[in-house]
Amino acid sequence: MSALPRIISVDDHVVEPKNIFLDRLPAKHHDRAPRLERKFGVPTYPVPDKMVLEEGDGPGARWCDIWFYEDLRWPMYAGHAQARLRDPSLGALDPVTFDDFLPGCYEQAPRLADMDLNYVEAALCFPTFSRFCGQTYAEREDKEISLLCVRAYNDWMIDEWCGGSGAGRLIPLTLIPLWDADLAADEVRRCAAKGAGAVAFSENPTKLGLPSIHSGHWDPFFAACDETNTVVNMHIGSSSTLTSTSPDAPLSVTMSLTSLNSTAALVDWLLSGRLARFPNLKIALSEGQVGWMPFSLERVDSIWERASVWEPELVARVPERPSTYMDRVYGCVFDDVHGLVSRDVVGMNQIMFETDYPHADSTYPHSRQTAEKLVAAAGLNEHEAWLLVRGNAIRCYDLARFGIEN
Repeated sequence: MSALPRIISVDDHVVEPKNIFLDRLPAKHHDRAPRLERKFGVPTYPVPDKMVLEEGDGPGARWCDIWFYEDLRWPMYAGHAQARLRDPSLGALDPVTFDDFLPGCYEQAPRLADMDLNYVEAALCFPTFSRFCGQTYAEREDKEISLLCVRAYNDWMIDEWCGGSGAGRLIPLTLIPLWDADLAADEVRRCAAKGAGAVAFSENPTKLGLPSIHSGHWDPFFAACDETNTVVNMHIGSSSTLTSTSPDAPLSVTMSLTSLNSTAALVDWLLSGRLARFPNLKIALSEGQVGWMPFSLERVDSIWERASVWEPELVARVPERPSTYMDRVYGCVFDDVHGLVSRDVVGMNQIMFETDYPHADSTYPHSRQTAEKLVAAAGLNEHEAWLLVRGNAIRCYDLARFGIEN
């Protein structure tokens, strides 16, 4: 086949710049807005996957930038951008400052240069401090400030991160005020009017103490996404939980089971009736892989066919076989050969590629070689390879509006 076309990555990440909130919130709110302070101290680990900085000198003491926001003390650590550290020897939970990150993590021009080096034409970026779907703001008590922070983040994302030289290369991905579905709908429409076409949402909002997608609570938000052609993106971990087997299971067990979050999300969506109710709505399961989908689709179709036995109202809610709604479901992969071999079941039109820059498992700076190996191992033809690395993303996110058409 001819050379692989340039990649469109549908799951990368950005570290929010230092003054993202203070530059945008009115001065009267600065004492309540998120702010960074640099502290020196010793890292401690009250639970295995969390780091806390105990201020003061001592063995292992380091400088650390910490976000202060209401009751939150959120230290920055190396795992936020482990593929782009000045010192690659740092461990994932080592405390760091902005000076430890290479500037492509948080500045537009260096990011575009890193994308060029990584054979990436365009990228969609999830937040860091804000967390995968804005949980940071939903968890705080002062919802006036929380709403201002969500809007400030979205304005920065659309106008600055994805504006100027980034227009058409950095694809806006916005947040919603998770605590109010009507406000969420308003924010989707506001951001769509500014040029955004993708929004982050939770794979399972009940884990965040919020209503499920079965409840009808989120229908105003879904209606706004349906109306504005805004894609709903659910990153693994956007429920603030990951699947494990036991409290003492090593991290490798949890990492091996991350796709179970996306499995549960897909089943929720296919059986909730929301894709039937909102015929233009599209969803993306970010970093969820797709190799598990064939059995899941077989299973939900089987349940639907026998629904009269235990849930006769299911067919009224989901009038077509659940798998028929997969034309509006997109899976995202970076190392899933089995999923690509199963493309006839999953749907080759529904699989997109991601590089996960700048996280530890990112394929940067070898994403082209990674994609080429996937294409070869799965036996994709030239058109299928184009669909994987860019064509499906162009269709999913309507990138023609940015001049990306093939």
